[in-house]
Order: sequence, then structure tokens, then C-alpha cells
Amino acid sequence: MDEKRFVVALFGLIVALITGYVAYQFVAALTVAVFLYYSTRRFYRLLERFRFPARIRAGLALSIIGVPLVLLLSYTVVLLVTEVRQFVQQSPVMEAAAENVDWLDPEATPPELTFDAIVELYRSGGFDPLIEFGLEHAGFLTATLSSFLLNLLIIVIVTYYLLIDGSKAHEWLLTFDDDAIVREYLETADQELEAVLFGNLLNVIAISIIAVATYMGYNVLVPASVEVPYPALAGVLTGVASLIPAVGMKIVYLPLAVVMVASPVLSGETGALGYVIGFLVVTIVIVDTIPDLVLRPYFSGETTHVGLLMLAYILGPVVFGFHGLFLAPIILVLALTFAYTALPRLLGATPDTGEPELPADQRRIDDF
Repeated sequence: MDEKRFVVALFGLIVALITGYVAYQFVAALTVAVFLYYSTRRFYRLLERFRFPARIRAGLALSIIGVPLVLLLSYTVVLLVTEVRQFVQQSPVMEAAAENVDWLDPEATPPELTFDAIVELYRSGGFDPLIEFGLEHAGFLTATLSSFLLNLLIIVIVTYYLLIDGSKAHEWLLTFDDDAIVREYLETADQELEAVLFGNLLNVIAISIIAVATYMGYNVLVPASVEVPYPALAGVLTGVASLIPAVGMKIVYLPLAVVMVASPVLSGETGALGYVIGFLVVTIVIVDTIPDLVLRPYFSGETTHVGLLMLAYILGPVVFGFHGLFLAPIILVLALTFAYTALPRLLGATPDTGEPELPADQRRIDDF
């Protein structure tokens, strides 16, 4: 009997190691899937009031994140193409570039973005340089696109089935319960992960709204030469950039300030530079500093310390890469929850039914 149990245990260990190796190869996609799951789960459960089937609710919850993101990226690409096209027409730099690059013609009028114009451009050989570049780097481009689509497919599938069958996995884990330690730990960790990761989503939405209002309000008060270009898009990108630790929103509003400075400098209107300085001051105070001090404590979770959470956001990408931005907070929550709930009971301490004491100035997401 013992030999049979040993063989079964050995087989289970081998399967677990293989599964762990496969999961490690796609750890970035799985981490993002967990983040999306906890970010959309409250909305998924809210849809139960309308008696939608589980599959429809999961699809709607994913659409709340996926569709706006796709629209945002598409809108950004369209604006980028439009601005590059305008730059090619107006910038004197292209005249100098055309002397060294024989296929650039600054005097040529870029085609209209219509199907007939694109077909005519293709027939005339306008796409030849782009086609040659694609053929020379076909292997790299194919591998990059395939990897992106594969990871995107994994994220969608895992998130979708976590929303539908996450409760079944929770019940399966509870079959290993011992003196209610596993149940207490899983339920506490689950609630805290939802509070922290859903708080990230709320933080992005709040900062996006504040940034859009600030940029539009600034544009109303300043001359056209120093206005924020595309304030709505810039505000949303500022909110998304708030997820990036340390640098954060600066990667959006500092380049904006550089673009806004270019026009007055080239036209000799140096007096207008004061508006750009005012833009930086207002953005740093209203968009960058105040939300970080006021909103982040509300969105930091139920028991996770704000300072430790910020360290996780900063050190996560350094240790794990970009997906560490989502993985490090998850690891921190699991570790702190274990220290609060399971560890004292495993060491024989009397269980504390109260909640861990928090700093006086820290808020909870439920307060918001």
C-alpha cells in the first residue's frame, strides 16, 4: 500500500513540476490574467442582478477592460499616423533627409487615407521600401507578432474561465482544509487581492478623469500655440501611465511639455513659455502629487501597508521584468496574508479574530 502511494505521489510531483515549468514560460500572461480577473470580478458579480448567464457576464466584464484598451490604442495609432503625415509635409528636416535617402520626396503629397489611394500607392511602388524592410526582418516580425497574439489569447482565455470557474477552484482547495486554516487564509487572501488589484483599476480611472479635466481646463485659458495636444487622449494615457512605478505619469506629461515648447521656440514667442511652466506646475500638483497622497491610501487594499505596496510596485519590474508590476503586489499580498492568518496558528498562537492594526492615516477601499 505504501509503495502504491509513493508511486502516485511521485507521479503527482512530476506532473506538478511539468505544469509549473509550462506556467513559468507564460508567467507574464498568467500574471496579467490574474490582475484582470480581480479587476473585473466585482463587475462580473454585479451583473448577476440582471440574471445574465455566466458566459455573457464574463464576456461583458472582459469588454469593460479590453474594448476601451483596443479603442485607445487604435486612436493613438491613427493620431500618430496623422501627425507623422503632417510632419512630413511641413517640416524642413525632410528636405535634408531626402538628400541622403533617395526614396524620400518632401515635395510629394502624401496620399489620402482611402482604399483607392492606398491601392494606387501600392501599384506605383510607394510601399516597396516598407515591403523590403518587412522581408529583411520577416523572422523577427513574425516571432514578435506570434508571441504577442499567443500571450493575448492566453490572457483572454485564463481570465474568462477564472471568472466562470474561479469558485470551483476555490472549493477544490478547501478540500485540503485543516482546522479551518486553509479556508481562513484563502478567503482573506482572495478579498485582499481583489481590494488591491481592483484599487489599481480605480486609481487609473480616477487619475484619467483628473488629468483630462486639468488638460482641458488649461487649454481654455492659454493661447493656441501652447495648448495640450489631444487633451482627452493625453489624460487617459496619463492615467494608464500611473501604473508604472517611480516614473509613472511623467513619461506622458513631460513629453507633452516638450511638444508644447517647440512651437513658441520656433516662432520666437518666448513669452508664451510661461504658460508651459504653469502647465508643469499645475500638472505636478493636481495630477501627480495630490491624487497620489489622497487617493492611493483609499485604493491600497484592506490590510496591505501603503509603503510596502509602493515598494512592491517599484521593485517588482526590477526583479521580474515588466510583468513584475502586477506579480510583485500579488506576492506581497499572499505573503502578508499568510503572516497575519496562517502563520500564528501554525506556530500555536491564539488566533486573533480582529484585523491587523493599520496606520492612523490609512484608509480602506470600502471607505471609498
